[in-house]
Formats: sequence, C-alpha cells, structure tokens
Amino acid sequence: MSDFTLKKIKTAWRKKNALFYGVLVPLSWLFWLITSIRRWAYSAQILKSYALPVPVIVVGNINMGGSGKTPVVIWLVDQLKSQGYKPAVISRGYGGTINRGTGNRPTIVTATSDPIEVGDEPVLIASRCNCPFMVGADRVHAGLELLKAYPECDVIVSDDGLQHYRLKRDVEIAVVDSQYLHHANLLPAGQLREPLSRLNTVDAIVKNTMSNEHSESGDQLDALSKSFSMRLVGDQFYNLANPSMKASAYDFKRKSIQAIAGIGKPQRFFEHLQRLGMTFSGSSFEDHHAYTQQELAKFDGDVLIMTEKDAVKCKPYAMAHHWVLPVDAQIDAALMPLILNKISQVKANIKE
Repeated sequence: MSDFTLKKIKTAWRKKNALFYGVLVPLSWLFWLITSIRRWAYSAQILKSYALPVPVIVVGNINMGGSGKTPVVIWLVDQLKSQGYKPAVISRGYGGTINRGTGNRPTIVTATSDPIEVGDEPVLIASRCNCPFMVGADRVHAGLELLKAYPECDVIVSDDGLQHYRLKRDVEIAVVDSQYLHHANLLPAGQLREPLSRLNTVDAIVKNTMSNEHSESGDQLDALSKSFSMRLVGDQFYNLANPSMKASAYDFKRKSIQAIAGIGKPQRFFEHLQRLGMTFSGSSFEDHHAYTQQELAKFDGDVLIMTEKDAVKCKPYAMAHHWVLPVDAQIDAALMPLILNKISQVKANIKE
C-alpha cells in the first residue's frame, strides 16, 4: 500500500467522509464475514489445526500497529525462566526476506542474525532473551523444527499469531493499546484485525497505556477481570557503537539531540523521552523501516537517540554519537500465576 493511499485512509478514519462510509465501511463488513467464516472453520475442524507437544502461549493483538507485544514477549520469557522453564520463541518474522514468496524454511534466529532477513523484532527478542528462537511463515512447522533442534525446550511462546489458527494454543494473551480502540472498526475502516468481541475469548488482556491516557474503551477493559495493566519503563541509555558505555538523560543536557523511531507508534517513544526531561527533535519512520547509512548521516546533532528495535538495523552504521534507549514491560503481578496455572494444567494433561 502506497503512503498516499494510507494517508487517504487515515484521513477518512478521522473525518468520517464519503470514502469512509461509501467504500471502507462496506469493505470492513466483507472483511468481518471472511474472518468470521475462517475462525468458525477452524473451531469446527473443517480447517485443520495442529498442536505442538509442549504448551504454547500466543502473545498477539487484534489491532494493526504497535501495541507493545514485543516487550511482553521478553517479559514472559524472563518470567518463565525464573520459574525453571526452558522457553523458546517462534515468530513469522514479519518484514524479513527469508519467508517471502513460496519458500517456507524455518530459520534459527540469534542476536547476530541479519534483521533484513529474519525481521527486526526477532533479532531484538533473541538478543534480549538468549533463548532458542525460530522464524517461519508456518508457525506449526517452525515450532516442530525448533523442538527438533532444541528438544530440551518445554514451553513455546509465539510472538504474534493470535489470528494464526492453524497453530493450536493453550494460552492466549492479547496486548491492547486502548488509544487504538478509538478506531473500533475492522480493516480497512479501522485498525482492527478482529472484532472487539474477540477479547472475550482470550485468557488475558494486557493493556498498554500510560497513566495520563484515558478513554472509554480503556475503562471497558479495566472492568474485565482478565485485564492486566502494563507500562513501559527505561531510563538507561547505551551507546550503539560501544554498548558497554551507559548514560542517563542528565548526561545529554546542553547537547543538541535528535531522536528517531521506526516503530508502530513513534509518538509513544518521543513522549517517553519527554518524561525523562529531554528536549529533542523527533523524526518518525514507518514501522520496520530499513535505515541506510546515508539516511543516518543526515542527523548531525551531538546525540542521535533511537529505539532498541531501530538499533538492531542501525548497528552496522553505528557511530559514537548514536545512543539507544531499551524499555522493559512492568506488568500486573497477577498475570503470571494465571499463566503458570494454565501451563501446569496442560502439562498434566500431556502426561496423561
């Protein structure tokens, strides 16, 4: 989809103009019909779904754009490790070239993998989690190949894949950005991949929102017993050219600062920097943007700050004034006992 077309669609969402009611809304009805039939076909076993021999936890969303699921995956893997599990991660590897076209070859991802090939988020997760990771368009195939290569793994976390019904799952976690629910229409009349009613069927809803954000949709989520709050935190920067070098926002005072973000919601990153007391010039890019050396050279301030997701793609062009701000998910403590209870039940059934 061209940038011009996307801009026209976003304008239609905002203004509710003739394009919205005459074209986008009718198309969203068709989209609803197709997705409903597809989900029913899997539930009725008309379309075959497959189970892996270990518990599977899917972390996904019902909306397009960034909702914060990558930090949730990292948090979940760390929590599982602390409980003695040996988790692994699978993903489609969105944006990577390895699974484009007809070729479908599951590929192991490490911290040194090329993000152009396997996707930026998989490389980020692999570098943070230090656990087995495999990408593949067919999540069932990827999971089986991963377990073949790493038979010690006893639980698999699927990064995204809430709508990938071919893979049976034991726990579903939907990460929701309440601000996106203002456009509570299905594609292309809004940003939803599935109706809001889909949230009634998941095991847990993780609501990514800041304390100063408020919406009627957010209140509705708070009212659900399976809704858990999350906030992203981080105030320690590291140098992209020399990761052992650390800095705080205070260290950048009296410097000319520029910030870039090629993520689903760049504004949230910029607001995070503002809360740290930083003054900067921000530049937004499309999600999964592939930076070039020439592009980065145009930012000539004293300091260039980027997200960790951008950093995995900018690493080959790292310079001394490039700094990265990692963020971590802080999630309601009540979520993990729910997940552990579900996993225990599944493992008990597998032994029987």
